[in-house]
Amino acid sequence: MNLIKFIESFPDESSCRTKFKEFRDEQGVICRKCGSKDHYWLCTIEKYQCKKCKTRTSLRSGTIMQASNLPFRHWFIAIHLLTGTKKTFSALELQRQIGHKYYEPIWYMMQKLRMTMGSRDSKYQLDKIVELDEGFFENVDTEKDDDAKSTPKKRGRGSQKQSTVMVMASTVHDFEKTRKFNKPTKFRFVRMLVVDNLKGQTVGEKVSENIKYNTVVKTDNYSSYSKIKDHVWCHIPQNVSPKDTGKVLPWVHTMISNAKRTLLGVHHMMSTKYIQNYLDEFCYKVNRRNFGEQLFDRFLIACVTTNYQNVINHNR
Repeated sequence: MNLIKFIESFPDESSCRTKFKEFRDEQGVICRKCGSKDHYWLCTIEKYQCKKCKTRTSLRSGTIMQASNLPFRHWFIAIHLLTGTKKTFSALELQRQIGHKYYEPIWYMMQKLRMTMGSRDSKYQLDKIVELDEGFFENVDTEKDDDAKSTPKKRGRGSQKQSTVMVMASTVHDFEKTRKFNKPTKFRFVRMLVVDNLKGQTVGEKVSENIKYNTVVKTDNYSSYSKIKDHVWCHIPQNVSPKDTGKVLPWVHTMISNAKRTLLGVHHMMSTKYIQNYLDEFCYKVNRRNFGEQLFDRFLIACVTTNYQNVINHNR
């Protein structure tokens, strides 16, 4: 959806509220008290009422907009900017665009939208041929503890200034031999997960959760990847020199470099606590790169069906 079409479709608060209610009615409302799905709409107070136990539910309750006092149009503008651009959008810039007085509620709204993207992607597992490798993203956490400051910092791999990220790129054989971007395989989907360490147990758990068993996984010969074979049908470790990394695992390193350019070019600095949210946004948009104008509606459905409290608890 381009900017002109968005303005024509949602010129005011009423049009945004009507559209949100339309999607809420299509997806259904679940009573938080008895679990019933039978409700009717009370026009006078603009709430749903359960036919079974008479419990009332507001239009925002049970969605990602729960506990937010921001207008619906602010949410719709944020959703449009996140889905209508290939790159990302900062909360400070959004605050300037909508003219809001305070930064904090806008920032929190953007984080909840990014968490919704991550929650949506977590419902699916990767398959076919998966390239797996680790990436290191710079963070800006500053420790105020004097003892922590006096502790010597590591350099390179495992540095405290970097967040460790497991990157998985799902690909498929290029039988048509189009050889796009001079790569032997076609790219499908990507998943990026922030991890505390790269121990064998941690890697195994993440692979089991995010990759289907009947999958071929390609990695380098790093020792922590040796137990991947217990969680997938076939594991192919390869001795990779730094010069040949882009040839053996081409798509996973393309995704790492693209993510770094995208995030650092807009946000410049990211906290370790929230870097997963920014990576979720990047992956969500890459995985749905062919949706076109449908992406706005698809993401709005995700916002309607995603429970705010479940997302918050999952990210703690």
